[in-house]
Amino acid sequence: MKIPIFILLFFSASLAVIASKPVKPYDELQRPQFHFSPEKNWMNDPNGLVYYKGEYHLFYQYNPFGKEWGFMHWGHAVSTDLVHWQNLPIALTPDNDSKDKELGTAWSGSGLVDENNLTGLQKGEEKTLLLFYTSKGMGQRLAYSNDKGRTWLKYEKNPLIPFDESDDARDPKVFWHSPSQQYVMVIYRRPNNNDKLRGVSFYTSKNLINWEFRNHVAGFFECPDLVELSVNRRPDDKKWVLFDGDGSYVIGLFDGEKFIAETGKLWSDYGKNYYATQTWSNIPPSDGRTIQIAWMKGGEYPDMPFCGQMTFPCELSLTKYVEGIKLTRKPVKEIALLHGKGEVWENKNLIPGIQKNLLHGLKGDCFHIIGTFNIKTCDSFGFMVRMDKEKNGGEITYTTSSNSLNCLGQATVVMPVNGEIKLDILVDRSSIEIFANDGKAVLTSTYTAKEKSEGIYLYNTGGELEIKKLEVYPMKSIWE
Repeated sequence: MKIPIFILLFFSASLAVIASKPVKPYDELQRPQFHFSPEKNWMNDPNGLVYYKGEYHLFYQYNPFGKEWGFMHWGHAVSTDLVHWQNLPIALTPDNDSKDKELGTAWSGSGLVDENNLTGLQKGEEKTLLLFYTSKGMGQRLAYSNDKGRTWLKYEKNPLIPFDESDDARDPKVFWHSPSQQYVMVIYRRPNNNDKLRGVSFYTSKNLINWEFRNHVAGFFECPDLVELSVNRRPDDKKWVLFDGDGSYVIGLFDGEKFIAETGKLWSDYGKNYYATQTWSNIPPSDGRTIQIAWMKGGEYPDMPFCGQMTFPCELSLTKYVEGIKLTRKPVKEIALLHGKGEVWENKNLIPGIQKNLLHGLKGDCFHIIGTFNIKTCDSFGFMVRMDKEKNGGEITYTTSSNSLNCLGQATVVMPVNGEIKLDILVDRSSIEIFANDGKAVLTSTYTAKEKSEGIYLYNTGGELEIKKLEVYPMKSIWE
């Protein structure tokens, strides 16, 4: 039987259309599905994090011209739940209409609500939103919005702090310090171009326009942040936490002008892709949370239209342990909005070589895994995620002899508590974040997975492992 030529042509054309059908935006192979990333081009440091009238504003370093660093603008997105993001137009462009890769470009900074119109810039009923930023080679500058952040104007009398070629000042973080009734700016500086002096300087202001230098602390580099947190959630016991660009931190006292360290530098993340942390300003007291996000530095996204993703927003706390006070970090509760129908196991004993993979029925590229494990007699246990047909994937391992938690080649010590280890794991298409023992230790890592790598495997070696409770939720896309 001969098939008419027009039918053959029809089917050939149909197959060609199907084969050439482009992947829809935000559904590419390496595209994070529940971590923020730009639709296209380069992204790095989070900037200008501020909350106003039900919206969390996220700004970020952005190159609108390509997938490499340079020509910095401020990209902009907003969310009502810290999970689903709406992209808005670019907020800040280079000063003086600069076309240079660096000079005049909009480097990192912070955001704030001018609650009492101290700047005199408010023009209507909406409070003025302020962005403090470094203009490369042109000093510390101010931009403002009178329409809930939809459009932005540069302050006519910029710069607030003039450029000084001898100090490399950048990345201002501004916040209200209630005890001293003034605003504080913490900013990275390298006085006299001396690397031994590079660190954080403190400036103060009563009106958010005129700033006075107060003090300097050496030993820090880039993107500082300073926040006050309660210890064990006690309102009468608070400490200040000063963050460095790499997410390391120092706990101490702060009087509005001078920071006094009470610890050495501590690590808040033991992964390889955690950088430029920043917390949101103006979160209502009724919420009570301090929420932080960071850039996953060094991530690779081959053949993708974008380059860069953020960590998942996390709540910060200070917890007192036997060895001292430590920062703890855990995903914000809103993550539950993304949970698909999950599976739950309780009181399961696993013996190597007998039980099949407990998770054998699950497949996917995005999961939230929450588990409490009694290590009993096992030598090690862990997960293989994003596993392909050749059994390759991202390995997460806890080794009992060394009490070490390892993910993608990065490791940290996690001590059992009453013989138990708690793990809270976020698996996205191109990243893994692990929060161990209620966020006492965290590992943030990016990876590049192969297509159709959707297997997930739970294993233990050497002896018995008890699963006190294990929850595994497939994650919905924030872009649907």
